[in-house]
Amino acid sequence: MIIIFLFFGTIISTLGYTLFLNLKQVNDMRGELKDLKKMEATLTEKEEATLADIKKLSDPLYVARYAREKYFYSKDGELILRIEDK
Repeated sequence: MIIIFLFFGTIISTLGYTLFLNLKQVNDMRGELKDLKKMEATLTEKEEATLADIKKLSDPLYVARYAREKYFYSKDGELILRIEDK
């Protein structure tokens, strides 16, 4: 009778330990899934911003204005004056 109890006790203990490990692994994966969803949302926002920039850069007037503002390019006969902010 003791051998049967030890045998079933060992089986129940092993199954309980395995269940505990699996539950811990599932909980860890849920946390990882939550983090990945946040990362996906961030990357989606960046993608939308990049696509908007690409759309803007396909407009020649925008590109010309951007180049004049950022890189101080000028049209023929134009004089660029740089004013320092204090």
